[in-house]
Amino acid sequence: MGLVSWLIAMPFLTMVAVVLVPQKHWRAIRWISVVGTGIGLLLTAYITYRYWIEARNDVDFLRTATLTKLYLVERVPWFEALGIQYFVGIDGISVSMVILTSIIIFCGVLASWNVETRTKEFFALLLLLVTGVFGVFLSYDLFLFFMFYELAVLPMYLLIGIWGTGPKEYAAMKLTLMLLVGSAFVLVGFLALYHASGLNTFDLQALASIHYSDRFQWWFFPMIFVGFGVIGALFPFHTWSPDGHSSAPTAVSMLHAGVLMKLGGYGALRIAVYVLPEGAKAWALFFMALTTINILYGSFGAIMQRDLKYFTAYSSVSHCGFVLFGVAALNLMGFKGAVLQMFSHGIMTGLFFGLIGMVYGRTHTRVIPEMGGLAKVMPWLATCFYIAGLASLGLPGLSGFVAETHVFLGGFFGNPWSNTIATRVLTIVATLSIVVTAVYVLRGLAMVFQGPINDPHFEELRDATLTEKLSTGVLVATLLFVGMLPWLIINLIEPSLYPFINRLNGVAGNVVAGL
Repeated sequence: MGLVSWLIAMPFLTMVAVVLVPQKHWRAIRWISVVGTGIGLLLTAYITYRYWIEARNDVDFLRTATLTKLYLVERVPWFEALGIQYFVGIDGISVSMVILTSIIIFCGVLASWNVETRTKEFFALLLLLVTGVFGVFLSYDLFLFFMFYELAVLPMYLLIGIWGTGPKEYAAMKLTLMLLVGSAFVLVGFLALYHASGLNTFDLQALASIHYSDRFQWWFFPMIFVGFGVIGALFPFHTWSPDGHSSAPTAVSMLHAGVLMKLGGYGALRIAVYVLPEGAKAWALFFMALTTINILYGSFGAIMQRDLKYFTAYSSVSHCGFVLFGVAALNLMGFKGAVLQMFSHGIMTGLFFGLIGMVYGRTHTRVIPEMGGLAKVMPWLATCFYIAGLASLGLPGLSGFVAETHVFLGGFFGNPWSNTIATRVLTIVATLSIVVTAVYVLRGLAMVFQGPINDPHFEELRDATLTEKLSTGVLVATLLFVGMLPWLIINLIEPSLYPFINRLNGVAGNVVAGL
C-alpha cells in the first residue's frame, strides 16, 4: 500500500482502534484519536515534501499540458467490467486540501477533549467522516470519488442529531436531505460523462481527454456545478448551512465549515471546469452573479444575527461564495484565489467554531448581547478570536488577505468568454462586502469581549486549557504563516492549475499518465 493510501487508511484504522476500546475507557479513546490524527498530520507533511521534490521540475512541462500530472499514483483494478478502479494520487490542489484536512481534524479532536457522552461513537463517526474527505481529495476515479463523497456526508446526520444542540434533529435532517439532492445531481452528471465518453471507464483523466459536444456540456456543466454548489453553500441552496452549523457540536462545526464545505469548490473546479471547459465558458457569468449574491447575502445576514454560531455560519456562507466566485472567474488568478480561499477559510472558520465551542462551554450561552467583557477573564481565547476576525475581513499579513486579493483580481481581469464590463461590475459589488464584513466582525467581537462583564458569574470563568491552547494555537499559526509567506502555498498550487487554463484556452497538450 502506497503513501496516498496510507493517508486515507490512517483515520479509518484509528476509527477501528477506537471502536475496539470499551466505552468506559473514554480517556484512552481520546488519546488514540489524537495520536492517530497526529500521525496523519506527520504523514501529510512527508507527502507534501515528496510532492514538492518530485513536482518542482515539471513547471515548464505543465505550462503546455492539458491534463493534470499526478504524483504518487496508485491504480488497482476493482470492477473491471464497469471500468471502475482504485485510482488515487496527488497534485498541488489536492495536497493543499489534504494539509487543510489534517490540521482541522487534529485540532478538532483536541477541541473535543471534554466530550464524555458516548465518546467512542462520537470519535468513531468523526474519523469515518474524515476518511471520506481524504478519499475525495485523493480520488481520480469518479465512482471512487462519489463513494468517498457520500462517506464524508452521511456521518453528519448522526453527529449533529445525537451530539448537537438546539433543534438538532431538524438541522440534521435538513442538512442530509439537501446534500443528498446535491449528490443526486452529481451522480447524474457522472453517469452522463461515463456513458457519453464511450470509454467504459470512470477514470477522470481519461474522461477529460474526451471532447464532449458543446450541447452536452451546456446541459451537464450546470448540473455538476450546482450539485457541488449545494455543499459549497451556493445561493439559493445555502439554507441548510446556518442551521447545520448552529446545531453541530464543536469538532463537527470545525469539520463541517472548515473542510466539508470545501468539497463543493473542489468538485466544481476539479470535475465541472476540468472535464467540461466549454460548459464552464457558457455558464461562467451566470454563476459569478449567483456567487456575488452569496457574498453579499451572507454578509448582511451575519449583521442581523444575535446567536454567535449563526453569526459565524452566515459569515461562512459569504466566504464560501468567494471560492465559487474565483472558480467562475475562469482565469489563473481566480483559480488560485479559489484554492487559497478554500484553505484560508477552512483554517479561519475552523478556528472560529472551535473558539465558539470553548466560550459556550464556559458561559453556556451563544447570545451575543448577553456576553461582554470576556477578554478580561479569557485573554487567550479573545486574542485568537480577534485574529480569526481580522483574517475574515482580509487584514494584510493574514491568509484571508492573500486569498481574497487573488479572487477579486481574478474577477476584475475577467476572461475572453464573459462580458468584461459585467464581470468587473460584479467584482466591484462583491468587493464591497469587505466593508460589511468589517462592520459585523468588529461590532460582534466588541460586544462579546469588550466593555463591562454583564454577568457576575462570568468573572469566575477560566481561560483556555492546555489542549485548547494547542488546538487554537496551531490554527492561528497557520493563518499567520500563510499570510506572511504566501508564496509557499502559491508555488504548491499554481503549477497544477496550468492544465485547467490550457483546457479552457483549447491549447493542445499531452495526455499525462503520471508517475
